[in-house]
Amino acid sequence: MTAIAPGASLFDLEYRGRPGHIATCFLETAEGLAVVDPGPASTFSRFQDGVRALGATLDDVRIVLVTHIHLDHSGATGWLAQAQPRLKVYVQERGAPHLIDPGKLVRSATMIYGAENMLDLWGEVKPVPPDRIVALAGGEVLRLGGRSIACAYTPGHAAHHMAWYDEATGTAFTGDVLGEHVGMSEVAIPVTPPPDIDVELMLASGDRVMEWQPERLFLTHFGPVKSPARFVDQHATRLVLWSERVRASLSEEGTDEDRARRCRDLSRRDLEALLPKELHAEIEEEAIYGNWFGLARYWRKKMA
Repeated sequence: MTAIAPGASLFDLEYRGRPGHIATCFLETAEGLAVVDPGPASTFSRFQDGVRALGATLDDVRIVLVTHIHLDHSGATGWLAQAQPRLKVYVQERGAPHLIDPGKLVRSATMIYGAENMLDLWGEVKPVPPDRIVALAGGEVLRLGGRSIACAYTPGHAAHHMAWYDEATGTAFTGDVLGEHVGMSEVAIPVTPPPDIDVELMLASGDRVMEWQPERLFLTHFGPVKSPARFVDQHATRLVLWSERVRASLSEEGTDEDRARRCRDLSRRDLEALLPKELHAEIEEEAIYGNWFGLARYWRKKMA
């Protein structure tokens, strides 16, 4: 458990035994604990370790703030709702039906990862009872146990993406819409898997986050960013660069897999030039490879 600000703590879910990959954040309120992105169902046991580390129990967790419904961010929400009957789950209105009935989400993930890998990767995804869901459009300000928490609709990575801003700590929780970083490096790595990627919307969402003038960002992958303006600007620059690279690759010879591999190698070199050598092994080649397919889908839709 790592304090990032008064009453706000980062907990490493150690996804698949790996530190520094998926973070959740606990916010202490007068109504109990609020959690931003409880992580996948496969790490729910580890999540409970985090609750205990705060000297609390699952009964003390009263609020879940979901940035988006992808399984690495929200997959454990149903388990938490089952354990805590007073839980309230705040989520963007487009994502709410998929928490209530996660079947389509699970089927989509199964097509990508394979049925034989789903339990190991993501665990069993349980539904959230409809009466626990609070669906938001974005733009609301919540008063939660003495905390004032604003939300903004921030599409671009996903059509159901929301960013949250805790006014007490000046922290903006940005899910995946502003990418990720490794080793607390503050080197922005765009995250652009299919199917919802939209570069213009993602850039606009970065601007929307900066309207809060946050003191820090909190990235689910992984941890705080202390220079938000620089990070958002860097993310925008790299997103446009990688997007244009993918667009140019569409006219090159070979299969999509060939094009994705070539772009992955170029993008890896971009990052290696900026990261210290000891962090090179932390670059997720498979994720960068997958980024090509999201951006390719975006360009093909635009050019159709």
